[in-house]
Amino acid sequence: MIQTLFGSTEENKTGLFERMKQAVTRTRENLAERIEEVVAFGKEINRDTLDDLEATLIGADLGATTTQEVLGKLRDRADRKQIKDVQELKRLLKEELLTILNAANKRPVQRVDGTPEVILVVGVNGTGKTTTIGKMSQTFRSQGKNVLLCAADTFRAAAIDQLEIWGQRTGTEVIKTKPGGDPSAVLFDALQAAMARKTDYVIVDTAGRLHTKTSLMSELEKMRRTAQRIIPGAPHETLLVMDATTGQNGLQQARLFTESAGVTGIVLTKLDGTAKGGVVVAICRELGLPVRFVGVGEKAGDLLPFDPKEFVDSLFE
Repeated sequence: MIQTLFGSTEENKTGLFERMKQAVTRTRENLAERIEEVVAFGKEINRDTLDDLEATLIGADLGATTTQEVLGKLRDRADRKQIKDVQELKRLLKEELLTILNAANKRPVQRVDGTPEVILVVGVNGTGKTTTIGKMSQTFRSQGKNVLLCAADTFRAAAIDQLEIWGQRTGTEVIKTKPGGDPSAVLFDALQAAMARKTDYVIVDTAGRLHTKTSLMSELEKMRRTAQRIIPGAPHETLLVMDATTGQNGLQQARLFTESAGVTGIVLTKLDGTAKGGVVVAICRELGLPVRFVGVGEKAGDLLPFDPKEFVDSLFE
């Protein structure tokens, strides 16, 4: 299962938490420090205070729906004089955010025994999809797993070239065809090769043309059927790559992919490049999907498993 590969030693957990804190620095400054300003000088925490907090949460890109849900619960507590100071406000806010994240991230990863685990990676162009695949390959290979990459984004020669560069960088073989070829045919070849070699993981790059084109969704469905014919239960994960810097604008794209492509989880890229990391909460609340990984840089090792508690803690510590 993909998330178990990162290990669970205390040293590893500490290192991952510190990297998450670094990645959300801009969001933390935008959120936690702004809360201090809103509740400055021993100000009573009441409905008016929480109204001032609304703009802060929306500014962190929690979205209007999630913000109103969270503030509604905090207002009830404020009315009963249950929020005595800023530290208590932060603690309660953390609880509400964690509840939302845990609800979406409790979805289990499908267990795969005896056959290659097939991970279909989808998303519009420019979100960091191919780079994410390269990082995943690096992660799996660093844990001693065998990986095969499938260049099924055949509509762009540049996508095939980019995946090959990542293959060379991570020492991973890439199964490809000529530009313009049939994506399902190259997927068929990749899965046959993986079965023969007893490969642990097959990571499949897919086309990322505009999400409004029904032909893209039809192609993805054809690929899913092809995978299922060769390996029952495949693809075992369909990960949608989203760019954190697009914030709420990326949610509509995500909804369409979720409806049409059978998405099972999210990879949020470029988290280190935005002050709107609260979009993680909006994604979980509005899509009901778990965030599996977050991208925090351009290097091969800059992919972190997503842990709801570590993420929320990193926003306030």
